[in-house]
Amino acid sequence: MKTLNTILCVACFLLMLPSTTQAQEKDNESFILELTEFTIKFGHDANFTDGVKKWNKCYKDNDGTNTWNVWNRLQGKGNVYVLSNRLNNWAEMDSKDAAAAACSAIAISSIVPHIESSEYNTTRFMPDVSRKANMEGMSIVWVTNFEINNSVAFNEVVKEVSSTIAKKEGDSRGYWYSIMGGQGADYFVSSPFKDFADLDADKDNVWKVYESVHGKAKTKEIRAKFNESLDDAWSYTYTLEKDLSMN
Repeated sequence: MKTLNTILCVACFLLMLPSTTQAQEKDNESFILELTEFTIKFGHDANFTDGVKKWNKCYKDNDGTNTWNVWNRLQGKGNVYVLSNRLNNWAEMDSKDAAAAACSAIAISSIVPHIESSEYNTTRFMPDVSRKANMEGMSIVWVTNFEINNSVAFNEVVKEVSSTIAKKEGDSRGYWYSIMGGQGADYFVSSPFKDFADLDADKDNVWKVYESVHGKAKTKEIRAKFNESLDDAWSYTYTLEKDLSMN
């Protein structure tokens, strides 16, 4: 059983890598965002991060060309890292990464022993309701997850509010994604910040902005519609780990 668990964990670690050259984000164009979440064993953080750095060096030495970001979750249970990368389409998953395969022994010896559990998800970027500016210069994301019971109503509200924010402020505030398969959240929005000080900026929430444009009555109505479409919602903050990322 231990051998099987090791094989599965290595497979997951290799699966987290982009299948082909990093897909580029383009305005008004959707893409697949792969997310692999690793919960690290208590007291093993330094071992895990050292292993990832060793693996990254091996990947570069083997002329690896793909790129990805690694984020560390600030709140919640356990020590959690999330690796994110983009694909243009599903077909890119059929491609093989020789450089990643060449470094699998390092994953087995220096990374897998320090992982308590892992979870893999695929998501779809929603360009019509998302922020157009890229993530350059941003080191923190505030991610809010939504578990819903009415997709039509939820998306109508997101489209209406995001459009209002974009018109009032010049751009939407976050990047929206739909989650494809699995359990838990159905959608999430990732709002970027330059640093922790940026979180202290005095800014009206989205409902206040919407109210300033459409008035209290309409805001009350659309907010009620939004709340009725939700079963649950929760948020986490993530910090970009540049020395573990591959860019």
